[in-house]
Amino acid sequence: MIAKGKAFRYLDNVDTDVIIPARYLTTSDPKEFSRYCMIDLDENFIKEVKEGDIIVAQNNFGSGSSREHAPLAIKTAGISCVIANSFARIFYRNAINIGLPILECEEAVNNIAKGDIVSVDFESGTITNETTGKSFVAKPFPPFIQNMITKGGLINYFSEEFVK
Repeated sequence: MIAKGKAFRYLDNVDTDVIIPARYLTTSDPKEFSRYCMIDLDENFIKEVKEGDIIVAQNNFGSGSSREHAPLAIKTAGISCVIANSFARIFYRNAINIGLPILECEEAVNNIAKGDIVSVDFESGTITNETTGKSFVAKPFPPFIQNMITKGGLINYFSEEFVK
């Protein structure tokens, strides 16, 4: 699987309450609350994001509460991948559970600017800044997790793999 899109760039400690503020979680429809994704950090994000775009962030992305709403809001807003130096562990797991691809790669983060076009080959872990031509390698997920993400998350994976 390959993703390609424009980079949205953020710094350290982007927490789940910034990704999707609790005041907008009055519905169970992810498309509805994705309209408010990143609004307290970047009010132009939802106006500018296009299907396939990529978030690039520094350290501890997704810290804060354990709710799955944050990665779900990112995914339903159109983001195809989040690349960061590090993720909060609960966000990391929740992203996999809902099928949002995430990669840790400090070298890529340090060499991707806001607005750069980035492509990601999830099978090999190769991240390419198409704007500069530089490539970086993140550790790819093992095949079963790649399969889980491709199927849209843990529930879909188990439904297709184990419930027959």
